[in-house]
Amino acid sequence: MNYVGITNSTPVKRYLLLVFSVFWAAGACMANIDDALTFALEAADPYVKEGFTVREDYWGGDLPVKSTKAVVHQLFKGNEYWFWMGTDQKTAKISVHIYDSEGRLAEVETWQKAHMAAARIVPKKTGSYYLIVEVEKSPQERTYWSLAYGFR
Repeated sequence: MNYVGITNSTPVKRYLLLVFSVFWAAGACMANIDDALTFALEAADPYVKEGFTVREDYWGGDLPVKSTKAVVHQLFKGNEYWFWMGTDQKTAKISVHIYDSEGRLAEVETWQKAHMAAARIVPKKTGSYYLIVEVEKSPQERTYWSLAYGFR
């Protein structure tokens, strides 16, 4: 049968199956990152009530257990920042730490709760800072994470 020039051939079926598989996999991947972002934003909620503005920017991905990822971000003297991390795995343990351009730990406060973590910084100078995110333990081989931030 022919529909608008597409024949009922095996290569076309394979191509369509591949296209649908890619869209399904992308949707499944985004759902997990979206879930991780939801938990990161849940961690931010009490700080919003304290006057922090949450930025629309966020980072995310997936990491194996005991692996880290560095995110470089420009921070400005005179502001106070919170970075909130979340994961879709409720039994995972994650962390976020902030280092200055000299490699020194620069955060002034951190916490970890269930599948969320956070770090606060009041930069002493404007510059690039390194946010190190880690999946410390997880029931999955690879764990989705998301990192959001706010300032005041």
